[in-house]
Amino acid sequence: MTKFSSAFGDKYQANRKNLLIRSFELGGHTFKVRIPLIAESEEIYKKVSEPDDETVEKIYVEITASLRKFETTQTEDFKFTDNDILVEGRSMREASKNKAITEARITEFFKLLVPELEGASLEDLTYADIQDEFPISVQMQIVEKIGEVISPTYKEARGN
Repeated sequence: MTKFSSAFGDKYQANRKNLLIRSFELGGHTFKVRIPLIAESEEIYKKVSEPDDETVEKIYVEITASLRKFETTQTEDFKFTDNDILVEGRSMREASKNKAITEARITEFFKLLVPELEGASLEDLTYADIQDEFPISVQMQIVEKIGEVISPTYKEARGN
């Protein structure tokens, strides 16, 4: 029990969980979102901004598989270096990292959704699970709505 919660008593403690949940509607469904505490937000930021090397490498192998057949016929459009492929000057390794960041952000934000079914949990949710359920355009819409809910803009907070 924190100093703050002990000062406000049992009724506050019973309702504290509701203070940390907001909702939004999309496609006729109301989604509930758990507002993360500062420490949780920092952990999410760390997971998103620093994708693990194994994930980046896996994505790199996937997105460059079809390009490998051009390795013997390099052109200005396709340049092969020791550990990267440049397509029109753009690094495929960097593209892989950006994709890993996007997938991590989507996954971490979806984990903030509050399941409607008692006892259900999204803690072990993977990006593959999300990808099986929603196309990327819907994923991005949901992430945008979650972002708005967990950190409203100044204008929204003021109500103007």
